[in-house]
Amino acid sequence: MDKINIDLSIIGLGAASYAAALYAVRYQIPTLMIGEDFGGETATGGLIENYPGVPEIDGYDLMLNMKQQVENYNIKTINENALSIEKKDASFLIKCSEKTTIESKSIILGIGRERRKLNLENEEELTGKGVSYCSTCDAPLYKDKITAVVGGGNAAIEGALLLSKYSTEVYLIYRGNKIYRPEPVLLRHLDESKNINILLNTKISKIIGNNESGLKSIETENGNKTKNINIDGLFIEIGADPRLKIPNQLGLKINPTTNEVHVNNLMETNIEGIFAAGDLTDASGNLKQTVTAAGQGAISALSAYNYLSQIQK
Repeated sequence: MDKINIDLSIIGLGAASYAAALYAVRYQIPTLMIGEDFGGETATGGLIENYPGVPEIDGYDLMLNMKQQVENYNIKTINENALSIEKKDASFLIKCSEKTTIESKSIILGIGRERRKLNLENEEELTGKGVSYCSTCDAPLYKDKITAVVGGGNAAIEGALLLSKYSTEVYLIYRGNKIYRPEPVLLRHLDESKNINILLNTKISKIIGNNESGLKSIETENGNKTKNINIDGLFIEIGADPRLKIPNQLGLKINPTTNEVHVNNLMETNIEGIFAAGDLTDASGNLKQTVTAAGQGAISALSAYNYLSQIQK
């Protein structure tokens, strides 16, 4: 079994984690990054036009830039997900696999959120065969085809707009009677689109297809009316929930209103030595953006530095 001893472990590979790593190395903290899913929500968010100093960039490319900037400092990354964490005396034991265990004096959690699912029959079976949760990743696969996006928030609109550049026709399906608090610029682009059909007060009741032939169509419900729509791709953009498995293992305080890890303005949790940043936390309210995640990551690194300086006196 490989055992690694380190001062700081940063769990997650999103904007909060890379910002934390960048600041940690500048504070000269021996640091390790742990994670399997690169880029977080930013990498799958499509075109970004509101990151200061960068007028326009694809989210995936922005995350690649962050990754490269951190790698220039030779920070080691273990490309495995943390399976469990437990307190051991003044340190924490992080188990990644049967062969890898890390003993870390402090931890920054930047594990973000997990995409919600419709929980319909065939959804899991057809994932990767017509059903997707990442328009940025898969939109180019649907050139000259018919696609649908389910959801009413910014992510759904961004997905529909991106798909409209590839697909001949895009359905934007939402169960509410109006799009949910969109950014004005996105709403303007949506209004200007020529090939996006908006279906409000509508939900998807069936995903039709099989493992061999892939997705064929969806059945929608609007009141008492049902309709079958032939599509080649279905993109599910209905939000995400904080990944709370590890926080619950550790007994971190959870905000009962938002179901997020509670932190103070220094990104400190209720357990000394554990900090959290980004979409996992209640730090930024409803403003879950790359810029806020990166800022929280930087703050968490400073807090980890202060903590380590204190316990090592």
